Amino acid sequence: MYHKITIAGNLGRDPEMRFLPNGQAVTNLNVATNRVYTDSNGQKITETIWFRVSVWGARGETVNQYLKKGSKVLIEGRLNVDPETGGPRVFTRNDGTTGASYEITAQNVIFLSSRSEDQSRQTPASGGFSEQVDEDDIPF
Repeated sequence: MYHKITIAGNLGRDPEMRFLPNGQAVTNLNVATNRVYTDSNGQKITETIWFRVSVWGARGETVNQYLKKGSKVLIEGRLNVDPETGGPRVFTRNDGTTGASYEITAQNVIFLSSRSEDQSRQTPASGGFSEQVDEDDIPF
């Protein structure tokens, strides 16, 4: 049996790389995907889903080296489910509402934005991106 998930989105924060005791690298990404549609009342609705992505080995090291908050990526991999529920990991936010965390182990990461595009989104005065993602909006 086989399954595969493909998402395209933007990094919500800089990649975080760590090394396991055996020396293997793993890089964690937070990727936001958006769906924009018009509801029956004519209002434009934006729906954002966040994914936690793990990228292993040399590929993870490369991702950590070249990507940063705001980078556009396409991720291909496998969806990891919560062993207890068989679905996404469910959690309670600080405000008491329920959220879900979708987790992916990446098998392929394609960079969709170039370095110059990533750098052009930076504002010299703030040192950050003009398309800011509020850290409080990232559910994990």
